[in-house]
Amino acid sequence: MISIDYQDRRPIYEQIVARYEMLILTGVLQEDEQLPSVRQMAQELSINPNTIQKAYSILEHDGYIYTVRGRGNFVSGSSALMKNRRRDWEDRLKTLLREGKKLGIDRAACEKILEGIYENGGEEESAV
Repeated sequence: MISIDYQDRRPIYEQIVARYEMLILTGVLQEDEQLPSVRQMAQELSINPNTIQKAYSILEHDGYIYTVRGRGNFVSGSSALMKNRRRDWEDRLKTLLREGKKLGIDRAACEKILEGIYENGGEEESAV
């Protein structure tokens, strides 16, 4: 299910994280489905178990998986994942709002920009 592209410039753990994110977001891996153990994945991919552990830790931190001590790693429910993704989105939005304030964009202008972007599905640039 997971393979490593040794031509890819990204670190191996990042490739594993990206692959699992895609498998989870596209529904290939379902809620509460168990992932292979760290040892099993390391053997299958012929890589250091610490690399797998690092990838799993990132996936857990980002809300894609959860760990049950002594049992393994499992795919998180969609509500937990969506909550985490929403929190990340809100953090990015807060950063953009702070930047907008520094640029002198007031609340009314910000609302107008957001409304225009929202209405156009995020596809077109604002004319403000």
